[in-house]
Amino acid sequence: MLGQAAHPLAMAGVARHSTYRSDPWGRLSGTARWIVVTTFGSAELAEREAGRVRGMHDRVRGRDEQGRPYSAGDPDLLRWVHLAFTDAFLHAHLAVGTDLRPRFGSRWPDRYVDDWARSARALGATDLPDSAAELAEALHSVAPRLEPAPADVRRFLAAPGGLGRAEGLFYRGVVAAGERIVAPVVAGPAGVPGRGRRSPVDRAVLGLTRTQLRVLRAALGVSGPTVEAARYRIGWDPCPDWLVQDGTHPSTAGSVSRR
Repeated sequence: MLGQAAHPLAMAGVARHSTYRSDPWGRLSGTARWIVVTTFGSAELAEREAGRVRGMHDRVRGRDEQGRPYSAGDPDLLRWVHLAFTDAFLHAHLAVGTDLRPRFGSRWPDRYVDDWARSARALGATDLPDSAAELAEALHSVAPRLEPAPADVRRFLAAPGGLGRAEGLFYRGVVAAGERIVAPVVAGPAGVPGRGRRSPVDRAVLGLTRTQLRVLRAALGVSGPTVEAARYRIGWDPCPDWLVQDGTHPSTAGSVSRR
């Protein structure tokens, strides 16, 4: 959301129609649901989830304080959200994630951008990039329409309520890293350092967050029910014991991969 908030019409829709302030973690779980189903779900489940999101978008429309109309179903706004979303996820992995080149090759960022475009098209977005280079060009094309993100939004994102001491410490590390992976063309309006030159402080922040995420990954494990069900349905792994124990018919098990 750090980058998305720099688009005034996208921010107007969020500010007036979202529960991100009163229920930030519920709002986050809704986005996470879309990501999980889109990533691991069957084509049928992914389309059903896209329909749910499109229905929500239909109700988000109005005018901002300057009288400019906005609609969450507007293909241009959907395109902007997709661009900011995809760029942030891609560069977060490049900055603090594991090296995917041994498994997917050096061109994996292009495959990632192309793959995510399918999900955005299902929501109604158009004219989407299908490579990392095209993604960067698309962000530059939107830059003239960006405006400074509201200061109160930046403050809220830096320290939302409802976090314990340990959770708050972890969150602050993630936010500090997030501020340093925003595209340079978006970083200025978003009011964050961005991923321009890497100063010693920037490298230290990213290194700390990389360590945090590795510890979290070790604690949670590298897989889970969603991934296990997906791998089973595409024939990579045997049927998980929990799937049979729950009495779920293997052929209709929840989220599975379309890839």
